Amino acid sequence: MAYIQIQWTSGKIDEAKKISKELVKRKWVACANILPHVDSFYLWDGKVQEDKEVKVFFKTKEEYFPRVRDYIIEHASYEIPEVSQILITDANPDYVRWLFEELAEDE
Repeated sequence: MAYIQIQWTSGKIDEAKKISKELVKRKWVACANILPHVDSFYLWDGKVQEDKEVKVFFKTKEEYFPRVRDYIIEHASYEIPEVSQILITDANPDYVRWLFEELAEDE
């Protein structure tokens, strides 16, 4: 079984907290880490934009990525929210065991 870290960028701390709490409650992610103050620079509509954003990291099973991604896309305010995954490798075995215990059984 593979575990991943999902990263998502939100424009609002309240939105990040609300979606994070719901995903933990559903046991689709074992935990969420919110970095509330991220300076972001990106191209949008052909112009360089600068914004204060919120970065969120989730830990979960690789197979849960589609449901987490789809939930975020449906509930986030950004027109095109960033939702991507990074494979967790060489992790603390006790941490991986904890992840396994905290996540919902496949539906």
